[in-house]
Amino acid sequence: MNMKKSLLSVAMLVILSLVLAACGGGTADPDEGGESAEGGEGEPQFINILTGGTQGTYYPLGGSFATIINDNVENVEANATSTGASVENVNTLADGDGEIAFVQTDIAAYAANGELMFEGDQKDNIQAMGSLYPETIQIVTTADSGIETVADLEGKVVSVGAPGSGTYANAENILSIHDLNIDEDIQARNLDFGDSTSGIQDGTIDAAFITSGTPTGAVESLAATADINIVKFEGDKVQELIDEYGYYAEDEIPEGTYGLEEAVTTVAVQAMLITHSDLSEDLVYEMTKAIYENSDQVQHSKGEMITAESALQGVGIDIHPGAQKYFDEVGVSQE
Repeated sequence: MNMKKSLLSVAMLVILSLVLAACGGGTADPDEGGESAEGGEGEPQFINILTGGTQGTYYPLGGSFATIINDNVENVEANATSTGASVENVNTLADGDGEIAFVQTDIAAYAANGELMFEGDQKDNIQAMGSLYPETIQIVTTADSGIETVADLEGKVVSVGAPGSGTYANAENILSIHDLNIDEDIQARNLDFGDSTSGIQDGTIDAAFITSGTPTGAVESLAATADINIVKFEGDKVQELIDEYGYYAEDEIPEGTYGLEEAVTTVAVQAMLITHSDLSEDLVYEMTKAIYENSDQVQHSKGEMITAESALQGVGIDIHPGAQKYFDEVGVSQE
């Protein structure tokens, strides 16, 4: 009898030890050398880069940045996603559905301050990684449209940008400076860049606002099939726009771009990258460093303009500590 009890006790001890071993085989405590979500061993950290329409500049740049990050940051898997651009990107990033986003500097400032389209919806969880290049406002039409000035847009069918885009905000500002109301004085259409230029080509659109780095793919495609005109800005209106909205600067589209016979005076804001404030300092540092130190690998003409030295120009929101660490390291300060 005693022998049976002893055997039973031994068996119970064996079973108990197996159960305890199984319980201990779950997820390791990160403090004890287990897998971490960012930059550690095991599953990669997924980085979704929110860009813009496929015919714009953000999308191809986003693809290049994803490749650069994948090649230079360990245990990270980045990809670029086509979106409705700036405003949509801010909302998506703030909601936690992206890690990096392209946005115009003016739109980022509106979001951080809870102004204009973000009134009552201030975004306090977005931070800057750095600015990239000037975003040129291009009012595109055909050479035979008769549209030479912004005032000539009155009564015309005009694409003012995809819903939720920074282009719409720029169109509204520019029309207002010229005493035109976006809802009353033009026939506004909310189209992306590709649909805008297709509409100009087939005659359903008279002109389109396109805020993008030049040359823009959609405009190049249009210029390959038709003689185009970029509406010039008068000098006093440029200054009036700058005085009214501090984030604009005078810009110029060089002669030869899109086959233009002379340079065109226009205005621009800056393109920038933002990220979610919850991302770790180390991860954002590594991604910022990768992008700015490998911009020569960007397969777009704008790559030549992306430098650490100019990365803090026009940044009107808080900089992520990880990005700030990199800029401190290379001796770049905000002006």
